[in-house]
Amino acid sequence: MMNQKVRELLNDQINKELYSAYIYLDFSNYFEERGLDGFANWYFIQAQEERDHAMLFYRYLLNNNEKVELKAIEKPSYALTSDLDVLKHGLEHEMLVTSLINNIYAEAYNDKDFRTMQFLDWFVKEQGEEETNANDLITKYELFASDAKGLYMLNSELKARVYSAPSLVL
Repeated sequence: MMNQKVRELLNDQINKELYSAYIYLDFSNYFEERGLDGFANWYFIQAQEERDHAMLFYRYLLNNNEKVELKAIEKPSYALTSDLDVLKHGLEHEMLVTSLINNIYAEAYNDKDFRTMQFLDWFVKEQGEEETNANDLITKYELFASDAKGLYMLNSELKARVYSAPSLVL
């Protein structure tokens, strides 16, 4: 039987991952309205990834005979004032998600819940990649976006991104 606090944190993470999907859909909408379809694509794929992350937590709980408690998903509550502002919100959000994963991991560690720790190992690595990607996107934007040709090329690069579902087996 899973520790109650670990179970609660895993259930909360389902909600946080779905909230992340909402945020990235909102970012995608922002860029669609700006005519930057590559940026919109990049964040649309981010939303798909977050939804799948939620499903991994969902399936993990069920596979461990634990109750899944679905909660209301909060509406994003920020003002998007510029392209760079959106990108910085993305990095800040990924850093928040990293802290949430780390908190679950710490609780599982304290309870010697090695199965949950092993499950979370993939997410720890994934969050490192997510923060790097978000930071790289900010760097590229700051380097190239002030030039129309540079922005066009960056947008084209982001438009080429395709979705690849996680291959984590539970």
